[in-house]
Amino acid sequence: MSEIEKIKVQYLSKLNEPIDQNRLNEIKSELFGKNGIVSKKFKELGTIPEETRKKYASELNLLKNELQELISKKVEEIQNQEINKKLKDDNIDITLPGRAYFTGKIHPVSQVIDEVTSIFSEIGFSVEEGPDIESEYYNFSALNTPAHHPARDMHDTFYLDYSKDLLLRTHTSPVQVRTMLKSKPPFKIIAPGRTYRHDSDQTHSPMFHQLEGLHIDKNINMGHLKGCLYYFVKKFFEVDKVKIRFRPSHFPFTEPSAEVDIGYKIHDGKIKIGEGDKWLEILGCGMVHPNVLKNARVNPKEYQGYAFGVGIDRLAMLKYGINDLRAFFESDIRWLKFYGFDPLDIPTNYRGLSRWSHH
Repeated sequence: MSEIEKIKVQYLSKLNEPIDQNRLNEIKSELFGKNGIVSKKFKELGTIPEETRKKYASELNLLKNELQELISKKVEEIQNQEINKKLKDDNIDITLPGRAYFTGKIHPVSQVIDEVTSIFSEIGFSVEEGPDIESEYYNFSALNTPAHHPARDMHDTFYLDYSKDLLLRTHTSPVQVRTMLKSKPPFKIIAPGRTYRHDSDQTHSPMFHQLEGLHIDKNINMGHLKGCLYYFVKKFFEVDKVKIRFRPSHFPFTEPSAEVDIGYKIHDGKIKIGEGDKWLEILGCGMVHPNVLKNARVNPKEYQGYAFGVGIDRLAMLKYGINDLRAFFESDIRWLKFYGFDPLDIPTNYRGLSRWSHH
């Protein structure tokens, strides 16, 4: 038996045994590595007598091809074994149905902010924003709130330091002051955002959403305020007629001040906005107090204006029949799936504000 035949028999026997990838790599290195058996034989070809060299080289090539082919098959075989073992260990039941996925929903609060913004933008209001963490000056003093006013008490306001200089804003009115200070009149803005107060029950939350409006110009009067709010209520609740009444009230930053009620009736167990002999309070408003204008460097003898504030969460509750404010902030996917809106349902006055998924 020639030397080449001995190598062939020896390594065919090794390759036909059950081996893993590591052992296969060792055999491959023994044969074809830099100092491998077959590699050395090819280097020795020059020392073989010329008359037998051709035959020897042919046998060596056949050995090389046969062993490489067997090694390739063995690699494939080992890989298939590993895949089959993994499939068996993972035990995937391919008969199970796939997992369903759901389209996300827009939160009612986000939808109502978009709806209200859309309405006011149609009549020339622009949107302004401000920080949630406010100074005492912008939140109270600049808005003509007296030092002894109950709203300043710690049981009403979240203060962030003992000196009471920093706090979580209790309304978005500071945005109005900031806007007036950074530019010159006229102003026609709305300021939606989060606000914070010490309060928690079925209709109150420590964190809630509010939108405030401000219109400052020459010769603005209460009639402009009434016209603006009448337009808003009709558009928002999507009714042709609506009963509105203005009740005298008091706010430090407006004079005269009023609370606005809208008429409603109960029809088939649901609130029907617009008509009826019952009344719902929806917002507060009034003519901006001269002291507030002075604090914002606006001449009250030349410019006047009105302001209003409305709870966005309350609007959402009234319009979409949600009876517990706390549900807004519980992150319950089932609740959001029921009350939420389609992501592409963008409100406009032309296409209709609230193409609600349940209508």
